[in-house]
Amino acid sequence: MRATKVRVLVGSAAIVLAGLGGIVPVQAASVPEVAAGGTAPACIDRSDVTNTAGGGIAGYVYNNCGRTMRVKIVIHNWRDTSCQSIPNRQSRYFHTVGGTYDRTAVC
Repeated sequence: MRATKVRVLVGSAAIVLAGLGGIVPVQAASVPEVAAGGTAPACIDRSDVTNTAGGGIAGYVYNNCGRTMRVKIVIHNWRDTSCQSIPNRQSRYFHTVGGTYDRTAVC
């Protein structure tokens, strides 16, 4: 009996199985790859988050990524919001009393 080799290419959209008769490409699921602490992918809608007139930010972040995502709002000149889990097709409200919006990040 021959051993089967399995090779997984990290960061690639395909997995290759080799052995017992050749190489067979297998398509991976289409889920956005994100790095912890990096800017959130485009499937996280943050268009509603705005700077408020008196200082701070307010608004909803909507998740349309196909899976639960953990995100936070990075605030300039203020502490960042806490990490929040947002299930697919749901939103979370974020609000601070100081600082200005910098970016939305995964955590």
